[in-house]
Amino acid sequence: MGADVLDEIETWSAERVAALESERLAAQLAYVAGASEFYRRQWAAAGVDSAQVRSVADLHRLPFTEKQELRDSLSEEPPLGRHLAASRTSLTQVQATSGTTGTPSFFGLTEHDLHVWGQIGARAFFASGFRPGDVILHGWGLSKGFAGGVPAVRILQQLGCCVLPIGGEAGAERLLTIAELMQPRGFCTGPNFAIHAGQAAQEVLGRAASTLGVEHVVVGGEPGGGIPTVRDRIESLWGATCCEMLGNSDVAPIVFAECPERQGMHVCSQGLVHVELVDPASGAAVPWETGATGEVVLTALDRQASPLVRFRTRDHVEVLGTDCACGRTSPRIRCFGRTDDMLIVRGINVWPSAVRELVIGFQPLATGNVRIVADFPGHSTERRLKVRVEHAPDLGAHQLAGLADDLSRRITQVLAFRPDLELVPPGVLPEAGVNKTMLVDRP
Repeated sequence: MGADVLDEIETWSAERVAALESERLAAQLAYVAGASEFYRRQWAAAGVDSAQVRSVADLHRLPFTEKQELRDSLSEEPPLGRHLAASRTSLTQVQATSGTTGTPSFFGLTEHDLHVWGQIGARAFFASGFRPGDVILHGWGLSKGFAGGVPAVRILQQLGCCVLPIGGEAGAERLLTIAELMQPRGFCTGPNFAIHAGQAAQEVLGRAASTLGVEHVVVGGEPGGGIPTVRDRIESLWGATCCEMLGNSDVAPIVFAECPERQGMHVCSQGLVHVELVDPASGAAVPWETGATGEVVLTALDRQASPLVRFRTRDHVEVLGTDCACGRTSPRIRCFGRTDDMLIVRGINVWPSAVRELVIGFQPLATGNVRIVADFPGHSTERRLKVRVEHAPDLGAHQLAGLADDLSRRITQVLAFRPDLELVPPGVLPEAGVNKTMLVDRP
């Protein structure tokens, strides 16, 4: 029996995929060189000729594209920047990035670009269990131009699903009420909001979320869906499988997705977006080998408006394996943070998502809501790192003291830094968001 995939290319050998992507890269670079003022300037300043890049193996000859360069491009030539490579009249949609590390950036999409997004995303949702004809409850944010909003609705429709485009902004009560009435087979949202809505079901509906008929929950938009304690909590609340996705608003909202094995996210963008793994410090290529870690770099291979070449996503991932029982041949990865979110505390690398993973392990005494207070410039400090953790309601003084001691000890033992821990009651920290939960606060 063959692999249960939406597109045969997901089962191709790495060599066959590279050959196709090299062919498409050559055509894309020729287009970009002719249509993008941004890249003509960038490549001229670097003293490189894109015509010398004849395969994906040659991509390292071209410079990276940094997020700040795109912001500068937008400022110099608003509203869509010098990297817009198609006429304004050809655009079908304008999207905005989620603004995780700064103000939102805007970019254009043609009808063709949206179709390409749909091809990648349809493969990903199919891998995670969604099927044509399924009723899917959409719980990512539909406002602010978030790429998991309207674009994800369109992607699901391109797969052939019937979408309930409620959006997370409607709140848990509205989503749960719709779920009870419409009995969706799938639910897609952020991992924190999936937990929030699942916990609210008993109060809102008088019944557990696991009785609503949802079979597959797909989460993304922030790290966490691959953390075992988070996944287990979602699956327990909803009585459904939980698979994780990862993408990038600037290049493609979905690039990676888990299959039913749920042992890491596969690349799903073969032939449409090329994925590199690089050392975040040196920029050198990192082989796709089990145990390797690095930063994801993306290049669009079939993009008309706002095409990006070697875009640094700053997503830091680990390669969990290079084969899979599902039949997909792309590597399996897990994202454990952003390279520009990492903090250095007295010489120790600290990932905010790792702190949250430990805090979640203290449920139900802690809600799982956590913020790191970075009250220092840059990403390095010699002081103790301030960590605020939301405790459960109605804890006595003895329970609070015990939680503080146990949590501080656990963070010190596992993450090798001693936190300046502050326990706060429910409601002090912002509730779980529908798009991304910001783990680092900068006063």
